[in-house]
Amino acid sequence: MRVARFYAPGDIRLEDIDEPTPGPAEVKIRVRACSTCGTDVKISRFGHHHIDPPRVMGHEIAGEVVEVGADVPGWTAGDRVQVIAAIPCGECSFCAAGQQNICPNQVSMGYHFDGGFAEFMIVPVNVLNVDGLNRIPDGLSFEEASVAEPLACALNAQELVRINPGDDVVVVGSGPIGCLHVRLARSFGAGRVFLVELSRERLDMAAALVSPDAAICSADTDPIATIRELTDGRGVDVAITAAASGAAQEQALQMLARGGRISFFGGLPKDKPTITLDSNLVHYSELTIVGANGSSPDHNKRALQLIAEGKVPVKDLITHRLPLDQVLDGIGIVSRGEAIKVTILP
Repeated sequence: MRVARFYAPGDIRLEDIDEPTPGPAEVKIRVRACSTCGTDVKISRFGHHHIDPPRVMGHEIAGEVVEVGADVPGWTAGDRVQVIAAIPCGECSFCAAGQQNICPNQVSMGYHFDGGFAEFMIVPVNVLNVDGLNRIPDGLSFEEASVAEPLACALNAQELVRINPGDDVVVVGSGPIGCLHVRLARSFGAGRVFLVELSRERLDMAAALVSPDAAICSADTDPIATIRELTDGRGVDVAITAAASGAAQEQALQMLARGGRISFFGGLPKDKPTITLDSNLVHYSELTIVGANGSSPDHNKRALQLIAEGKVPVKDLITHRLPLDQVLDGIGIVSRGEAIKVTILP
């Protein structure tokens, strides 16, 4: 079968290898769609300390069951499935407390296990043990189902930051995750959702799809002043930084109304992980700052339902569909910001 395997930064190879055979506690799937994200770009450039190469990349996975291990109940060939990316252990104190997404023993598809940039893939017992293999609802395409994984991460963040009906929300960053945040915030009943982005081209592309109440290019105008003006000086109730930018986090804090909440969704580069925080602003305005890391298996299930029910449409966000042999082109398109979502169809 054909795969895309990571060997080292700058060295991802398209190769032909033997099809895998599932063990008694595993499931083999035919990968039908595996979407790309900024993490794939980072891996291609810098590698990752959890990856022991060679490793088949790809973690936003949907496919069709083709073979089921003898000890696995409930699945049959032909079942359409979506696979979680981050796999909690299900046994530690964090998992027991319902905080599976911050499980310290977490492993991941495409990192510790071969991922979805392949024609076939093994779903390991670790996924099955935490109910991480999800049935794709009828009427939902494999492509749309593959976007459930990033939507699950957005869902985790928005539940933590608590978006209430009527809230004014600003999303900073107009990439695929920023677009998902805009639509998800609306599904939670947000009153107005504003979108801020440094790149005019990227902002225009995203705004044409998700139609924010205002699209603000921070290269052309002061985003803090613009948000204040749009909210009659009050500021927004919720800010979400969907960009790996310390400046974005600093600016978004200043966009908040008194009592506002902010989600630091996008992690910062490891060589520059700190920001300058006006502690008095947080103190006197009673601001709430929350982090957001990944998602749980339950978030994945609910994300699939949100997509299937039409509450968070994703089909139009997939702007590029490429065959497996063009996966490197796809990663390049993502790195240059020329797409919203690139999906690989092995």
